[in-house]
Amino acid sequence: MAESTARRDLLLSIQNESQAKWEAAKVFEVDAPTEGAATGKFFGTFPYPYMNGVLHLGHAFSLSKLEFAAAYHRLCGKNVLFPQGFHCTGMPIKACADKLAREIATFGNPPQFPSGDDAAVQPEQEEEAGSGDPTKFVAKKSKAAAKKGTGNTQWDILKMSGIPEEEIAEFADCGHWLRFFPPLAVRDLKSMGCGIDWRRSFITTDVNPYYDSFVRWQFEVLHKQGKIVKDKRYAVYSPLDGQPCADHDRATGEGVGPQEYTLIKMRVLELNRKLGALQGAVHCPVFLMAATLRPETMYGQTNCWALPDGDYAAFRGLNGEIYVMTDRSALNLSYQDRMPETGKPEKLMDLKGSDLLGLPVQSPRTPHNHIYVLPLLTILTNKGTGIVTSVPSDAPDDYAALMDLVNKPKLREKYGILDEWVLPYKVIPIIDIPGFGTAAAEKVCMDMKIQSQNDAKKLAEAKQMVYLKGFTDGVLVVGEYAGKKVSEVKAVIKNEMISAGEALLYSEPEKRVMSRSGDECVVALTDQWYMTYGEQEWREATEACLKHMELYDDNTRHQFEHTLGWLNQWACSRSFGLGTRLPWDPVYLVESLSDSTIYMAYYAVAHVLQQGNMYGEGASIIKPEHLTPEVWDYIYLGAEEPIDSPIPTELLQTMRREFEYWYPFDLRVSGKDLIQNHLTFCLYNHTAIWAQQQQYWPLSIRCNGHLLLNAEKMSKSTGNFKTLQQAIVEYSSDAMRIALADAGDTMDDANFEHTTANGAILRLTRELAWIEEVLTAADTLRDEPPTSFIDRVFDNEINIATHRTREAYGRMLFREALKSGWYDLLNARDVYRFACGPEGGNRRLLLRFIEVSTLLLVPVCPHTCEHVWSNLLRKPGMAIKAGWPVSEAPDYVLQQAAKYLDDTIAHLRKGIAKAETPAKAKKGEPPAPAKKVTGVDVYVVDRFGGWHAKVLAALAVMFDEATNTFPADAMQQVLSILSSDPELALMNQKALKQTVMPFAKFRIDIAVKGGAAVLKDRLPFDEVALLQENKAFLLRALLISEMEVHAVSFGEQQTTQDARIAAATPGSPAAIFKTAE
Repeated sequence: MAESTARRDLLLSIQNESQAKWEAAKVFEVDAPTEGAATGKFFGTFPYPYMNGVLHLGHAFSLSKLEFAAAYHRLCGKNVLFPQGFHCTGMPIKACADKLAREIATFGNPPQFPSGDDAAVQPEQEEEAGSGDPTKFVAKKSKAAAKKGTGNTQWDILKMSGIPEEEIAEFADCGHWLRFFPPLAVRDLKSMGCGIDWRRSFITTDVNPYYDSFVRWQFEVLHKQGKIVKDKRYAVYSPLDGQPCADHDRATGEGVGPQEYTLIKMRVLELNRKLGALQGAVHCPVFLMAATLRPETMYGQTNCWALPDGDYAAFRGLNGEIYVMTDRSALNLSYQDRMPETGKPEKLMDLKGSDLLGLPVQSPRTPHNHIYVLPLLTILTNKGTGIVTSVPSDAPDDYAALMDLVNKPKLREKYGILDEWVLPYKVIPIIDIPGFGTAAAEKVCMDMKIQSQNDAKKLAEAKQMVYLKGFTDGVLVVGEYAGKKVSEVKAVIKNEMISAGEALLYSEPEKRVMSRSGDECVVALTDQWYMTYGEQEWREATEACLKHMELYDDNTRHQFEHTLGWLNQWACSRSFGLGTRLPWDPVYLVESLSDSTIYMAYYAVAHVLQQGNMYGEGASIIKPEHLTPEVWDYIYLGAEEPIDSPIPTELLQTMRREFEYWYPFDLRVSGKDLIQNHLTFCLYNHTAIWAQQQQYWPLSIRCNGHLLLNAEKMSKSTGNFKTLQQAIVEYSSDAMRIALADAGDTMDDANFEHTTANGAILRLTRELAWIEEVLTAADTLRDEPPTSFIDRVFDNEINIATHRTREAYGRMLFREALKSGWYDLLNARDVYRFACGPEGGNRRLLLRFIEVSTLLLVPVCPHTCEHVWSNLLRKPGMAIKAGWPVSEAPDYVLQQAAKYLDDTIAHLRKGIAKAETPAKAKKGEPPAPAKKVTGVDVYVVDRFGGWHAKVLAALAVMFDEATNTFPADAMQQVLSILSSDPELALMNQKALKQTVMPFAKFRIDIAVKGGAAVLKDRLPFDEVALLQENKAFLLRALLISEMEVHAVSFGEQQTTQDARIAAATPGSPAAIFKTAE
């Protein structure tokens, strides 16, 4: 039987009605006031999503943080601007279009792909070797790779995105992507109910001439400031694309940068074995090229390593030299002006590692005239050159492998290694490291009981221990720099070897990087334009900006600080792709992360320029050619009005007013992965463009983790994936939004639960039904001020929810806001309904609850709340702009009294259950008859005495009433005071802690909420009167017919013979039950 969708369909109907109402009223279209506004403003932005597909739940999760915040500020009466553009710059769209065109050209339309994965993109291979810089963050897999999965053709990707097969071929044209996906994103964000001013939407690239002009102006300003320079720098580079490959151009390897090595040139002294074929080239010296991160350790070389089964080759180098290395590293080197022809290493012969074993080589800085090539089985040929220097004094891997050869004759025999190649070469002490001595590798291997080169985990740990300590604290004990710290002379030694022709600089990607065009990237020495990020004065200004920003999470701040610490020059231009051309060098395009740094300022004027058309094709009296640098300077930099501009003065003033009113942006939300590039670039560019106008620097950034779907990573290839449209259709927007709010607020990965969204459908529709019932029966409810205890408690719970929810929204803790403003408040309502019993609830209070609960939920569930506000409560105006509900200050003492009542009921129920449980019958005897509790005598003690009172007195002295806080060591102070108390003198410290600490901790917790009143020796409410007032409720809740409440003074309690009464304390009364069989 098909599952009924009536409840979901009701929410979708309400959703459509509410959205139509907002659309008709243009409620989200907002302009800067012509005069100073009494209400505040809120301007928030979300990174424009890349338009190579439809939006999915991951987009919706990050964007929901801004949507909830904007809705909250709109509800509170602020002018709220939430605009949204769409990103099309760079290689991703072009790469996808080109790939599709190749597939169609190769396999037909529709394509008939070979069986298996022959036509598919191969999955990324994980690399075990770590980065040379352990402090540098490197992403393992980009969002593009996660989105695409492995083994999918471009045709399949588009098909899985819901594109009809007969339309897929049109996507071989880049322009079709720009026209197809942005309107779908608008459709889905409208369906989500986002309060976006769509007049200000735009796409990037020169397809939109207005935005194109804005980006050209931005780069002109930066260029004049000297922030953009042309130079040769190492950059991750796509050979297929013929240009640098930035983060957004990558299928895998986002965040990966160049890793610099020193290539040690080890001259081969005897060209034997297969290398003998090079004998004729007598004037061509042959070098094994060993990549190292530690050139200062070359004094300690005892041998050289090669992978016996590894694939190597001999390549023609510069100046008639021949280099032996791997194909991959030779390709990288050829792009770095280190080979005769760029990108085309000339291979002279293929080699196996076994061909190199036993070769004598001459290596710089080692005291030996020659050393030999030996086998190392753990070499990874996807890092470095496959040739590895051996310094067993300071490298644990080298020491372990050398000891394997020294101690295992059969291992030497297996690879044909002669004794004289190994045994004479002893460890050479070169660096004195505090705590490790002059043979650090040997010591740490001994200490950790490392048995062989196969102890990979221990060796990795040993390497971390030795390498960092060696660099920071190590002192050379050999060579001309003996007595100098390694950190002082490392660069000097490297440069000396390079100058002497003994070494070369070499770079490669820190990890494998695949471009979106499908090729593996290299590092190339490229002559192009760079942003001078990292320049001291600029970085200091950006650090000053960051210092004054609200980031909501210390981890976010740490990641920004870390990025500012390592980020340096950034290649900002490209030769191919989509985008804006550099105004002074139009052969280059601005790359996709560099045209995305201050576009938030463009939102301020987009509606004036583009007249609501995202492509800039609207009927505007301002033409793109009118937007001269002087016009942009007037709008954004406060310059004089341009002379002879065809733009009317009124419109120029309007655009300047829009910018000056809305800027700076109050909030930017984003996934945490953008801290290392886009978000930091954003700060840098703001501090440069508005260097003299710091009032326009960003105010806050809120980052979040990624979104899991049902506790698993979202992936199209596994089917665990939902587009935004699919989620809205399945759950309704409001139910989906509840699940997004409930998913999480921290930097950790959040989790969208199907059960939460599905449950929200039920809860929302049930709540609607209950509200209709209450409103229908409103005239039959008791109508009086909420003066009874249960009325006052419920009224107070509404006040508490109003207070806590506002605080949570203000701190952007939406899960907490949902809990306090919906889950907890609805639970309080249910408790109130039960407590009211047959008399029913208070009409005024229930109506207040409906109104307040509706408004508290507006930011998360605007459609349902709009329906309740307008259609059920018949309130004027719109719920989304109704104002935050008015409430009195929370009364936490009253809340404590209510909790006391709940706890007392729970305590008495347990007591009743125990009293009614018959005693266990003895063997052979009939079971005892069941008992029924008919009544209870409750004994209430008036105050605390003894050590309880002393704890309270001690805490009262420590309590700061101004801040409702205690000293951090409050518990320790209490323990110290009570340790000398005669009443507790016989207790040891363990027993004292178990007795005193729980009571002290409980009092501290409730004092933080309830204030100093809870630290008195008497409860802040009349316990006896409370029980008497709620006697009928208690009898009904306990299913008994009789209850008597007895007041007992502390003095009387000390003389009682009844142990039950003697154990009572304020807040924990004694109970004596009456039973009948």
